[in-house]
Amino acid sequence: MEIIFSLNDIHDAAKQVRDAQPYKVITFNGAMGAGKTTFINALVKSMGVNDTTGSPTFSLVNEYRTADNQIVYHFDVYRLKSESEAYDMGMDEYLYSDHWCLIEWAEKIPNLLPEVHSTIDIEALPDGRRKLTLR
Repeated sequence: MEIIFSLNDIHDAAKQVRDAQPYKVITFNGAMGAGKTTFINALVKSMGVNDTTGSPTFSLVNEYRTADNQIVYHFDVYRLKSESEAYDMGMDEYLYSDHWCLIEWAEKIPNLLPEVHSTIDIEALPDGRRKLTLR
């Protein structure tokens, strides 16, 4: 699935991704500033999270609850220096918990990822819009 959207359309794009029923573990790829965190914030809102959302850059993980009491974890593992740090924080337990796990910079933890997961690539286009590919 491919979606091209502007910031004004981000909530519609997030609903399209949600409605595509991706796997509960989703990795997000894109250059710094491509809009991964912004899109994840829109996606968790589309899932029914009413809490204030933000980047877990310093905490590594933010936990949210949807209106129907599903748990959503948002990870930003950019600051990890090794996969062993992810193991030390118990990340493998999160990933196999059957809760939503949305992961930025997942290329830093390739051996922890479940075999079955979805991937979203986000690319900034020259006109300011974003191209999102869900696979």
